[in-house]
Amino acid sequence: MRVFETHVQELKNDVLRSVAKLAWADDLQTGILDIPEQLIPGPEAKMRCCIYKERAIISQRVKVAMGGDRTNPNLVEVLDIACDECPVTEISVGPSCRGCIATRCVHACPKDAITVVDRKATIDHKKCITCGKCVAACPYGAIEKKTRPCERSCKAGAISMGEDRKAFIDPNKCTSCGACVYQCPFGAIMDKAFIVDAIQMLQGADKWGFHVYAAVAPSIAGQFAPADLGQVVTGLKMLGFHDVVEVALGADMTAKHEAVELEEKGMLASSCCPAFVDFVEKNFPEQAHLISSTPSPMIMAARNIKKKDPSAKVIFIGPCVAKKKEVKLGKTMRAVDSALTFEELYAMFESRDIDVSKLEDADLDQASGFGRSFARSGGVTAAVKEALAERGSKFEVKPMTCSGLEACKLAFLKAAKGIGDFNFIEGMACEGGCVQGPAQLIRSPKNQGDVDRHAKQAEGRTIEEAVAAAEELSQKDEAE
Repeated sequence: MRVFETHVQELKNDVLRSVAKLAWADDLQTGILDIPEQLIPGPEAKMRCCIYKERAIISQRVKVAMGGDRTNPNLVEVLDIACDECPVTEISVGPSCRGCIATRCVHACPKDAITVVDRKATIDHKKCITCGKCVAACPYGAIEKKTRPCERSCKAGAISMGEDRKAFIDPNKCTSCGACVYQCPFGAIMDKAFIVDAIQMLQGADKWGFHVYAAVAPSIAGQFAPADLGQVVTGLKMLGFHDVVEVALGADMTAKHEAVELEEKGMLASSCCPAFVDFVEKNFPEQAHLISSTPSPMIMAARNIKKKDPSAKVIFIGPCVAKKKEVKLGKTMRAVDSALTFEELYAMFESRDIDVSKLEDADLDQASGFGRSFARSGGVTAAVKEALAERGSKFEVKPMTCSGLEACKLAFLKAAKGIGDFNFIEGMACEGGCVQGPAQLIRSPKNQGDVDRHAKQAEGRTIEEAVAAAEELSQKDEAE
């Protein structure tokens, strides 16, 4: 059994596994009612005030694990009953306050919300607008702005406190990056899962005469340790997948096309991260034209699958919440049929009692090392440079590598004002890239090393060779 990073991740896995087991057995209609008591048998509560609240939270988690509220446009949902433990976001005065005679905090406050009482600064929270000017003004650092973890983690500014003092996610600002899901210490925010849809698709393949393919993101390297990728591939086929393909091959295709597009336009931003693309479209609409028109690696890989096999259904598997939203966008032209996270895949393996570390290796070697490096920050830039070099281009790539949405925002602010010498913006919503995605099984600095080692195994294969081999195979299958 895997030792998870947090109890929240353990709880999420327990719910996903329970739902998956019922889905395989076609017993969801009545079985879901038993999950809360199965996971919280009692009689004593372990995480909350009582077992009844714990069970109520499990019930909400089950709903989200089955696709969540279909009327809610967000891919992440707040579990209202679980969101009640964090202190309200506010500015407070700590014991370090000396009641100094300079009273810079009083003078800095634009709303006259601070007074000095008994030689200590006091804040009137009815007047305070939490602007933070007093925090910056205090020479002792005695004034602090305590921000809820979900609000602090959301660099898109989509999370605020509702009138009921629970977290509220604004769909007009949310980019589905999933940072809040990972950062909430009470597990009160969860990404919608389509694990039931995936299982039903796998079960219906033989009946309806189609093949289900797993398209795995390159950030999978090392995630199912001690099992290697070849063993995971075998496990996927045991679940019922017809075949497994590397999304890194789609990354090779994306790099090849983006290189041509960059040379033609002279200025470009990458299109591989859907949360980054969504952030730009919502916050910098006048500059959205800079986003590459080349489809993301997920879409490129899926299109290649369906070109070879018209009966194919494609399920993307990666560390990303935003990919679930990308699947539903019209511009993908239904290339991908569903998306799962590594967390959800692990739960599926457990639901079928599959220990991938004990399986035989299967081969999966389709992409170049450059395509596999898309999973980390800087990898897209390196691949585009390589693609230009392979086609003999003399175009000089001047990159702005953006790791995290704050860096992406800065890059587009500079682009809008013509500041900086760059012509290619590589945008990644997650700091470090996909290797630190919110649905990774393991979030660790070593993840980049795992991806780099996986990329090194493909040394000697160029981007052009990987793409040409895929196209040749497609033509061969079409002829047959």
